[in-house]
Amino acid sequence: MVGLRLRDSGIEFPGQTGLRNSITDVAGVRVGHSTIISGEPEAADGAVVRTGVTVVVPSDDPPWLRPLFASHHVLNGNGEMTGLHWVSESGLLTSYIGLTNTASVGVVRDALVSHEIDSRGPAGHFWSLPVVAETYDGVLNDIGGMHVESTHVFEAIRGASVLVEEGSVGGGTGMVCHGFKGGIGTSSRVLDTAGDRYTVGVLVQANHGARKRLRILGHPIGEIINDERVQIPRMGQPGGNDGSGSIIAVVATDAPLLPHQLKGLAQRVSLGIGRTGGLGEYTSGDIFFAFSTANRSLTPVGVDTAPAGVLKLEMLSQSALSPLYEAVVEATEEAIVNSMTSSTTMVGKGGVVVHGIPGDLLLELLGGAGSGPRSQVY
Repeated sequence: MVGLRLRDSGIEFPGQTGLRNSITDVAGVRVGHSTIISGEPEAADGAVVRTGVTVVVPSDDPPWLRPLFASHHVLNGNGEMTGLHWVSESGLLTSYIGLTNTASVGVVRDALVSHEIDSRGPAGHFWSLPVVAETYDGVLNDIGGMHVESTHVFEAIRGASVLVEEGSVGGGTGMVCHGFKGGIGTSSRVLDTAGDRYTVGVLVQANHGARKRLRILGHPIGEIINDERVQIPRMGQPGGNDGSGSIIAVVATDAPLLPHQLKGLAQRVSLGIGRTGGLGEYTSGDIFFAFSTANRSLTPVGVDTAPAGVLKLEMLSQSALSPLYEAVVEATEEAIVNSMTSSTTMVGKGGVVVHGIPGDLLLELLGGAGSGPRSQVY
């Protein structure tokens, strides 16, 4: 099994997925990547680049013209996600969402502002406070070289699609998850509540977790595939730097939720991370963002573009939210696993090797390909 999802090999996860098992199962959501890989690890000169940018386009309409209700949650704050003061104040997402490495947040943010300016044209007065998040890819990547440029952001926007590539792509190119190669992963769930059917999708940039704590469907995979069996990346000290790093998650839903309800969805990402063995170490930047594509009558925000008035909104009752919470937990767990199983071994700067999780061994430990339902112990 190389670069595949476990579901493709007959391993079952809890819950019913959408058509693509992706965040793009929420209608209107698209994802684009720009992947930057260059340089030979053993070369005497020249940068070894293993990085990129991922852009989540949240709806068919520009969010600066038709905002979406949104909120966020921070499990551990050793990281960055820009634009959150405005999201907290307004309860609105008014930009695309960018994911990249720690040193490239600024250029991605500026490029998203430039894209919005070009899309709007010269008329009117407005502000732009894009949401851009990061995780650190300096284990494999020449992060100090700041190789992400505005052209890469524009490339990711142009390539945004409902078909989401996973693993070592875009912002996830140089990321490490539980001591294996990680990166971008996504999953979705379809659920019934309050007499209607809704979709929840999650996308992660997974760069977190200690090997010894990794669990997949309840199985102690990290204890079995330990450092002696598959070496944890070495970064200048014995045992590597196992457990450091961060995870960013974006949650989308078509359920009509208000910002305080979306915060509840963002909070439940933490439980999906916990299922796979993450715990939010002090070195970790675990920041989660949630938005709803419902309530499309929200007015644009700007000095001279926001008409005053009363808006009629829809919202689910609080008593209908628990199935959505369950969907977030399940989709987060599977998205993290997908980020690893969709990645392969990568060699980066200084010859550091980050191994892909060994697929055949993983399938054996989980019960084998195509052998039906697996026992799940949580």
